[in-house]
Amino acid sequence: MAAKITIIGSINMDLVTTTKRFPNRGETLLGDDFQTIPGGKGANQAVAAAKLGADVSFVGCVGDDAFGDTLIKKLKSQGIFTGNVEPVTDVPTGIASITVAEGDNTIVVVPGANDHVTPEVICQNEETIKNSDVLLLQFEIPIESVTEAIRLANKHGVKTVLNPAPVRSIELSLLEKVDYITPNEHELNVMLDTEEKKEFYQQYREKFIVTQGAKGVVYVNGNQEVNVKGYQVNVVDTTGAGDTFNGGFSVALAEGKSVEEACTLGNVAGAISVTQFGAQTGMPTRKEVNKFLESDGD
Repeated sequence: MAAKITIIGSINMDLVTTTKRFPNRGETLLGDDFQTIPGGKGANQAVAAAKLGADVSFVGCVGDDAFGDTLIKKLKSQGIFTGNVEPVTDVPTGIASITVAEGDNTIVVVPGANDHVTPEVICQNEETIKNSDVLLLQFEIPIESVTEAIRLANKHGVKTVLNPAPVRSIELSLLEKVDYITPNEHELNVMLDTEEKKEFYQQYREKFIVTQGAKGVVYVNGNQEVNVKGYQVNVVDTTGAGDTFNGGFSVALAEGKSVEEACTLGNVAGAISVTQFGAQTGMPTRKEVNKFLESDGD
């Protein structure tokens, strides 16, 4: 039986414009390309977990519009249960407007319906949370909803993984209730913005799974710091690599694997994902991950 994972989070349509340079203020430029690409950290992580073989339920909100319909169909096409995705009337589906130029990008995110993933919506899905092996969360929905989801997971003995992105200052009372926290190096530095939080980090380091891109992952087992190796690959697009890691890490935990094994699965999945364009399109299947491991990453 497949491991059961519930992911509560954002679902967006990424509106990606490619042009040779960024326009100056008040200037109109002709672009080179435009694409609409399914995104949102929550949806990305759901697709990653589903491709790796988990039984995934997604909880979120979209607008009652064409983008919302398209995004729900995309999740369904990956075998993800979307019965808990609520269309919200008179509110647009969340979008990220992305301009790519000069080897860089600018991004404007409009949360839209993602802001309607309220604590009430979370409570309506208590049974789904209860029946999960792992609950995976991020910070692209209201913080009070994340808090409520963690409370319900704790109530029913469900493991929790919190990906603290986009990074924000977090109450220690929330972090204490999470099983695993998965920041990258930058996010970790921002999170530890007071001496009290630095002391908390030292006391609860076993909760923290710190991702370092191609360098791998660092976590603490007892008093020992463990480095789980990353993989050198031909990088095409790093979009969604962190989401792919979180999906893979959560799948392995839900299957009862060790933290080191979970980090390895996340690392391999993330490495494969950056070799292709797009977040969700580049995410690997379990078969592709196993093949990569058999070749020892070569």
